[in-house]
Amino acid sequence: MSRATNHHPARLRRSVLCVPADNARALAKVKDLAADAVIFDLEDAVAPERKAEARDALVRHLSENRPGGEAIIRINVAESGFSEADLVAAVAASPDAILLPKVESPADIQGILEWLSENDAPESLRLWAMIETGRGVINAPAIAETGRTFGGRLDCFVVGLNDLRKETGVAALAGRTYLVPWLMQVLVAARGSGLDAIDAVFNDFRDAEGFEAECRQGRDMGYDGKMLIHPAQINAANRCFGIDQAALDEARAIIDAFARPEHAGKGVINLGGRMVERLHLEQALKLAAKAETIERRKAKF
Repeated sequence: MSRATNHHPARLRRSVLCVPADNARALAKVKDLAADAVIFDLEDAVAPERKAEARDALVRHLSENRPGGEAIIRINVAESGFSEADLVAAVAASPDAILLPKVESPADIQGILEWLSENDAPESLRLWAMIETGRGVINAPAIAETGRTFGGRLDCFVVGLNDLRKETGVAALAGRTYLVPWLMQVLVAARGSGLDAIDAVFNDFRDAEGFEAECRQGRDMGYDGKMLIHPAQINAANRCFGIDQAALDEARAIIDAFARPEHAGKGVINLGGRMVERLHLEQALKLAAKAETIERRKAKF
């Protein structure tokens, strides 16, 4: 298998809002929200008897109204009997990515990849994976590995702690005391294959203080952003997962240093008394690209 971890698009994913695909009022508001990405949910948020209606409504909506950031469609699991119809609708709606729920093994990704290939889905259509079961956490490194090739499509992990708590019986304590090891396990697996990682939802959208504390925790663990259940959480997530000015200044210094003629072709350079590798340049370019996106989004919102 070819090893390629730098082919994933540099995207801003501080705030990832989940919206029920059958909620017309919520869909209508999306284009005016400052969320970096929107998950249009066909799974948990939609009752079984409304799945078909939700699919049709979502295809119509996205044909006329695109969010300012990424558009992701969460489909149902294969065992539900709804997944193939969801995939057909998703390809018709042309989102940026499809979010697969309850991913537990590489086979879950491979099956979708084969379906997309057989149905001539565009190469630009990416995959995200929900890691929300014990098996998913255990197999996270192998699942992430499917995103290491250019044809792998997998770009991002999203942690689902509600289902994980339910399955394991772990208490929902403040600070997520007994869940932090699993969160870090998923994060390391994602980073090992060049994927982004999105922290789990915070269930009480009225608890602004608790939400911000959990955002800061996720940021400090290394997560790129947070999955949200309410628009009221967007601004805090954008702020907490924003770019530190000192880190941005350092990134720009690294970019400028490698751009000097005397450093052309060098893999390692001396920058202010420390050795900097081209790996750091790749990270700096990605950070700078995100900073530019943030400035563009500030102008819009």
